[in-house]
Amino acid sequence: MDDMSCHNRSAMKTGNDIRAAAIQLGKLLIDHRGQDVKVLDLSGKNSWTDYFVIATTSSSTHSRGLQRHVHEALKETGLEIRPTKRRIPDGDEWILMDLGAVIVHLMTPAARNFYDLEKLWYGAPDLLSDTTEVSPE
Repeated sequence: MDDMSCHNRSAMKTGNDIRAAAIQLGKLLIDHRGQDVKVLDLSGKNSWTDYFVIATTSSSTHSRGLQRHVHEALKETGLEIRPTKRRIPDGDEWILMDLGAVIVHLMTPAARNFYDLEKLWYGAPDLLSDTTEVSPE
């Protein structure tokens, strides 16, 4: 198949690869001071994405910096940004990055509180809560 869409190319990655990429992006946001970072596993809950990576940002400058770091990490994760024609409400307060199987949300505290994505997807496991525990050494 020579005429593969962006979604089909990312669909060729295994579920474990995509899961690992979502976790990697969550950890990247933590490393760059994203606050209250969550990686929600939405697989099986909808037909259009498998993971939400959500982070609270401290300013529009911080949001743009985190967006740049995510862009720089895309080659390593094997994910690709998809252009979106949707206008996000509060564009300065919420940056949405559609990576197909992973959607990254960078939100100010006010936007995060108002849209409350975790409540909307109540019951979706947070993969970072399982992977960020300190291992005894």
